[in-house]
Amino acid sequence: MATYELRVVTEFAAAHSLRGYPGSCSRLHGHNWKVEIEIRADELDETGMGMDFREIRKIAREVTDRLDHRYLNELEPFTEINPTAENIAAHCFHEIGARIDRPAVSVQAVTVWENDRACVRYTEGEA
Repeated sequence: MATYELRVVTEFAAAHSLRGYPGSCSRLHGHNWKVEIEIRADELDETGMGMDFREIRKIAREVTDRLDHRYLNELEPFTEINPTAENIAAHCFHEIGARIDRPAVSVQAVTVWENDRACVRYTEGEA
């Protein structure tokens, strides 16, 4: 069976602090976060697309706009868990996945970059 992997990138700017971290990241600081969304499509629609890039970007922005120019520690779920790149990636993965309403399309992975040199990729169900 053929599969298609589609990727879009969006970004947001936000501040956070890491509770319990033994270094400077425990203090308030910010990042220009980059979020890369990987979508898997197992079939194409009638126009020959797995999913329109514009639609993927729109869904991703619905999720990241909620984080943009905010102090992440004050937003759910980060009032309970640290707003690490790992937890932000998992949060975006689940929020974006919940908004995709197509049987043959799913979120494959979300990569969150906190700067040009450091990122985390979150996925589920890979071996």
